[in-house]
Amino acid sequence: MSTELTEQKRLNIIDSATRMFLAHGYRNTSMDKIAQAAPVSKATLYNHFDKKEALLAAVVSKLCNALLETMTQAKVDSDDIENSLRKIADSFAALIFSEDALAIFRLAITESREFPELSQLFYDSGPNIALLQLETYLRQLNDCGQLKIANPTFAADAFFSLLKGDLHLQCLLAKKPLPTDQEKQQLVDNALTFYMRGILLINH
Repeated sequence: MSTELTEQKRLNIIDSATRMFLAHGYRNTSMDKIAQAAPVSKATLYNHFDKKEALLAAVVSKLCNALLETMTQAKVDSDDIENSLRKIADSFAALIFSEDALAIFRLAITESREFPELSQLFYDSGPNIALLQLETYLRQLNDCGQLKIANPTFAADAFFSLLKGDLHLQCLLAKKPLPTDQEKQQLVDNALTFYMRGILLINH
């Protein structure tokens, strides 16, 4: 079997698992049901994912993929730090205000009492990776003398927190509809302006 075909089957499995988890919940979705939905044989399914937890990790990782790729592309030798942060902010806003990401977030919260390891898996597979990558980027900017941030860990968390704000909670609770592209852009503009002012104050 070609590598391309194998990868396509893997993606089909992840997409099917996403639909099944969201439709029926984590505990009510069996590996057999995912194999039927893909559709692939159970042998093929287990060849790619040995257990259901690995599938959830893959689902979260795929959701976060665009954001993580954008962050990987952020270069410390760039003269335009604001432009790099804007690209990261755009990708982050696109992720957290997507229907699938909100649904998976709700799923992790719902299942967290009976499956505490599930919420840890969710956190480790996406949010924590993004936070660590941004922190690393800020530290690299410090190391090369472009910034002087005393606490890059807090600065990374503050950046993402500005972008989430109260709106993300209201969307999670279905109190507000998802923001439009224009509203997301306004959110990014406001958060980035506020954040960059803070960085400039720190560095002067």
